[in-house]
Amino acid sequence: MAKTLFYFVVFPGFLFTALVGLLVSWIDRKVTARVQWRVGPPLLQPLYDFVKLLGKETIVPQAGSRLTFLLSPLLGLAAVTIVSTILWLAMTSPEVTFLGDLIVVIYLLTIPSISLIIGGFASGNPLASLGASREMKMILGYELPFILAIFTPVIKAHGVIRLGELLQYQWGNGIFLSSCSGFIAFVVAIICMQAKLALVPFDIPEAETEIIAGPYIEYSGAPLAVYKLTRWMMLFVVPIFLVVMFMGGIIFEGWHILWGILKYVLLLVLIILIRNTNPRLRIDQAIKFFWGPMTILAVLGIVLSFLGK
Repeated sequence: MAKTLFYFVVFPGFLFTALVGLLVSWIDRKVTARVQWRVGPPLLQPLYDFVKLLGKETIVPQAGSRLTFLLSPLLGLAAVTIVSTILWLAMTSPEVTFLGDLIVVIYLLTIPSISLIIGGFASGNPLASLGASREMKMILGYELPFILAIFTPVIKAHGVIRLGELLQYQWGNGIFLSSCSGFIAFVVAIICMQAKLALVPFDIPEAETEIIAGPYIEYSGAPLAVYKLTRWMMLFVVPIFLVVMFMGGIIFEGWHILWGILKYVLLLVLIILIRNTNPRLRIDQAIKFFWGPMTILAVLGIVLSFLGK
């Protein structure tokens, strides 16, 4: 069993998720370029960028903490790999999921952002520290409505906190998205997902036109490649998590596979659409937005779920 789990972590947990992340990042960049009347990168450009960075020199800032600076990217990569593995296990073998895996996934999805905060502060660069502080505020902003939105399906499933059982409940009773409370929670989760992925209008921590690259400013070589790979993998993992929670996941049988892929593509289209039609918000605007309208909507979804709506 342990050997099988190890293989599952490697594939599809890491390798498949990384490959899909590379492809999705290319689609994102290509569509964004076409919207801006540019040609955009070739298909293998994300792979070229990753391999090129692996061959570059890794420079550690003199004022930084060397060990923390270098280990931070690995922390985020490990977290997203574990989340991917748990989600794949839930969709392929719902009966082998463990109690409370949903809580573990929610916790682990914050680790990539926390690793970025640690790396930014460890670099000793004032701009990196500013970006890290912004990332910290963003987590405080979007995590509350995100968790409230995610627990709306839990309430509708009578307190189930196992991903496998949540999927089986939807397969037998219909997806949560089809209900009023589920739809409201899904909308909140999508907007929080945009912030969790640090995409426009919530790319405030790295704001290239303001603080260059924020927490990434001192990173180069392999550590920067690992950070980029983590972000690309998050482009796959976070939408798939929402597909599992609200849309019944992916059923690996016949035409159900194609329908499952279309669910993910729908979320990807929404991500790219939001990114290309909104300006960047200020950090205070983002916090007010998440603690105001988004939290109110998430609470409304929970109230409606208790009422059976």
